[in-house]
Amino acid sequence: MTVNIDIDGGIAIVTIANPPVNAINAAVRERLLTLAQAFDKDPAIRAVILTGAGALFVAGADITEFDRPVEPPFLPDVVARIERAAKPWVAAIRGAALGGGLELALGCRMRIATGTARFALPEVNLGIIPGSGGTQRLPRVIGIAEAIRVVAENHTLDAAEAVRLGLVDAMVEEPLLPGAIAFVRVALDKALPLPSLDRPLSEPAQEIWTEAEQRIASHAKGASAPLQALEVLKCGIEQGAAAGLARERATFLSLRGSEEAAALRHLFFAERAAMRPADIRGTAPRPVDTAGVVGGGTMGSGIAAALLNAGLSVVLVEQDAAGASRARETLASLFEASQRRGQITGEEVAERLGRLETNIGYGGVERCDVVIEAVFEELAVKRAVFSELGRFCRPDAILATNTSYIDPRLIAEGLPEPERFLGLHFFSPAHVMKLLEIVPTPETAPDVLATVFEIARRLGKIPVRAGICDGFIGNRILRRFRTEAEALVRDGVGIAAIDAAMRGFGFAMGPFEMQDMAGLDIAFLHREAARKRGEPVPDMPGDLLVRAGRKGQKTGGGWYDYAPGDRRPQPSAKAERILAPLMGPRTDMAGEVIVARLMATMAQEGQAILAEGIAASAADIDLVEVHGYGFPRRRGGPMFQLGRADANRV
Repeated sequence: MTVNIDIDGGIAIVTIANPPVNAINAAVRERLLTLAQAFDKDPAIRAVILTGAGALFVAGADITEFDRPVEPPFLPDVVARIERAAKPWVAAIRGAALGGGLELALGCRMRIATGTARFALPEVNLGIIPGSGGTQRLPRVIGIAEAIRVVAENHTLDAAEAVRLGLVDAMVEEPLLPGAIAFVRVALDKALPLPSLDRPLSEPAQEIWTEAEQRIASHAKGASAPLQALEVLKCGIEQGAAAGLARERATFLSLRGSEEAAALRHLFFAERAAMRPADIRGTAPRPVDTAGVVGGGTMGSGIAAALLNAGLSVVLVEQDAAGASRARETLASLFEASQRRGQITGEEVAERLGRLETNIGYGGVERCDVVIEAVFEELAVKRAVFSELGRFCRPDAILATNTSYIDPRLIAEGLPEPERFLGLHFFSPAHVMKLLEIVPTPETAPDVLATVFEIARRLGKIPVRAGICDGFIGNRILRRFRTEAEALVRDGVGIAAIDAAMRGFGFAMGPFEMQDMAGLDIAFLHREAARKRGEPVPDMPGDLLVRAGRKGQKTGGGWYDYAPGDRRPQPSAKAERILAPLMGPRTDMAGEVIVARLMATMAQEGQAILAEGIAASAADIDLVEVHGYGFPRRRGGPMFQLGRADANRV
């Protein structure tokens, strides 16, 4: 049974038991509705406690139902029936009460919780809004300003905050149910609070709405659901609960069928699957407490920060005292910046730095369970590092190279115990960016692979396994994307027009703005190295700019010009003169045509990557693009876009 019943002295205990997250599917809804009707008719029942099995209450509706027609009974009707029940329902909450779970709890007359409880309405992350009364009941329980944060801004309330705001009527200790039963017996002898939807509230000052709209729009990155959630909440305040509920349901159903919601559901399932691929789910990871990082530059320091944030001890290896000192200073500044933003306390800064050991040379790596090399992207330099690691590290220590292009097998030539070696491609800044490309070699042991996926989970990363090729998944697609953008320039399309089209699609920057920020010399040096190896690499427009000394923002000019101290790109007549030999006659091209051409290029390269087995699935490619390369999340990724385009052509 997905819903279990117990009776304790006239109190019915209803437990939703639908693992793994007690999702509210059609069977759960049907059972709850039936029970509400039955309990009202049963004179022996005085009240009902609603709880969830295991470590959580209810983590939301069953998202797998979203791609099917809506099946009755509908959750809004179930919540309304519970709210109007003759026998009061009390939600007893431990762990997560999310989405439909929180809406179900709001339908109960009272709510009690343990200290582990947390409450959120995260529907906007899936391109929808709460659809079962959450936008209307929550402001009447906790107030309008706080409800806006939860409904439209993805704020999560912990148990203490929920008590302070009145969402939770009482905190209880574990075990939950005895405390809940005792609470209900006392409550039945007192006047019960009004149902959530009947509680009075006063209309706020107009500034509340104006400030919320500005704040939400600035963070929404083009997503439509957050602002629509705000409008629905506002409707219920200004026009009454009935109008608000009607507007909520209509908006929910409209968004549910949108391309944006489909894209976000696609990514939700892809992210969930990425954390532990099917072929290693039965493989136990090795224990990891101490990690080594070789190289304390920007990337190495970022990796060390991510490891320290995850609770690991870190041994950071540098080649001289100045490098070791700089690395420690960099890490201290990163943590202090987090403290200034209110993300960690001063004590946590000190605790993290207390787990950091900076060494000159390889002393200390013998204690490490995993060591990550993060030195310059040069094969000979990396080989020299692993020659030393092979001498100093334990035979069972996992060894990883942070490389963005080089074949890991070349780096590991001659390494003892090669089954412990693999590639880990972090993205800069490594303590912020969520993507981690995991690149095993044919010799990599299954438990080594399982261990690095577990490390990725601890670091809060989205891990994607990639096969071995030049650039793996992400940089290979990036190269094709940039090449096609430059081909548009050759065809006479304006640089600024291309960037504007991609920003209009949802990218934070266009391809040329991004190259100027990152530095044109990075890709140029990669092409030069290939040319030295005898590979046929034609001259690119970017090569002309670099040879003319224009490497991007850091030199005051690249594709664009930059005034000193100003990162805003300005059209560059000088760049156009340099590029003139490669450019055709100037032509205008509609933004949607530019986008379609660049999307098609990305998808074509993605299809080749799939065909070669470099990526395990189209969804993995989309995760790489969204989490590593700024592809707009609400668009789902290039492979999702390809699938939608193919479906529309059928």
